[in-house]
Amino acid sequence: MGPMMLDVSGFELTHEEIDILDHPLVGGLILFSRNYHDQKQLSDLVRHVRSVTRNDILIATDHEGGRVQRFRQGFSKIPAMGSIALKFEGDTQQTSYLCEQFGWLMAAELLAFDIDISFAPVLDIHGVSEVIGDRSFHQNPEKIIQLASEFIKGMHRAGMSATGKHFPGHGNVLEDSHVAMPIDKRSKEEIFGLDMAIFKAIHQQGLLDAVMPAHVIYPQVDDLPAGFSHKWIKQILRQELDFNGVVFSDDLSMQGAVQMGNIVERAELALDAGCDMVLVCNDPKGAAQVIDGLPSDLELPLKSIDRIKRLRKSASADFSTLRKSKDYQVASKVLDQFYAN
Repeated sequence: MGPMMLDVSGFELTHEEIDILDHPLVGGLILFSRNYHDQKQLSDLVRHVRSVTRNDILIATDHEGGRVQRFRQGFSKIPAMGSIALKFEGDTQQTSYLCEQFGWLMAAELLAFDIDISFAPVLDIHGVSEVIGDRSFHQNPEKIIQLASEFIKGMHRAGMSATGKHFPGHGNVLEDSHVAMPIDKRSKEEIFGLDMAIFKAIHQQGLLDAVMPAHVIYPQVDDLPAGFSHKWIKQILRQELDFNGVVFSDDLSMQGAVQMGNIVERAELALDAGCDMVLVCNDPKGAAQVIDGLPSDLELPLKSIDRIKRLRKSASADFSTLRKSKDYQVASKVLDQFYAN
């Protein structure tokens, strides 16, 4: 199991991509909208990936709902999580039910195409961050804990592991880490009492299988962005919170990571800080540089390998069979009613 998760350029693998995906350092693939044309093409692509990789590769995508949903035509239109409570404000029972159903539906459809995980849910507070916005479940941490927990229970019922992001919280910084270096200047007490309390509460329920740290600096805690910080990952997340799931870096090609050095140095720093797997996306040259720059015999710790392997999908029905199931028909009806109201 290699420590790198990469992407590919289109609907089919190129010869160069086949060689790269088969490299011993590569353990994961993330799919984007550019990799989806129709359901048959997606099935063929995933099948091809699995056939050409020596490692038991983990296949992921971002399928949160709303504006972050990579596959659309032929897939259920999952709403933005922030729209659920907004539409049924005050109706705790209804919002909880909807979140569980939508978590199941999102996960079940991806699993039917042999995709292991969606990087979801977003556990950030709906604060000042525009890049988070209605990707967040709510402005209130207690509401987020309630709704995100139900969403994860739905994912788990379908057979998919959950990845909470962006630890310890990206919602209270204005800058977008895709294009800037956000700095959250709040006190440690405020960050721990609000944003990180969400991750802690959901983890204590045994629901979090993985987390993705934010490319955000919290100077009252550490001078390094969370995804490169021994203090955030090894001390706070692993020791203080006793978290034993997978830690994925956020995309190392994002602007919020650039200040940490060249792309190889970023990968080395993230792995050294405690990430189990690092993402290099939308930068084929950078991905090749990381592959060339990291030791070819680099081996993940056995703990990391075990954690990552636990994220592999369980047995699941193909899409045709899934659509005939009672659970699918119920969830689809719930989704239709949501948009009709």
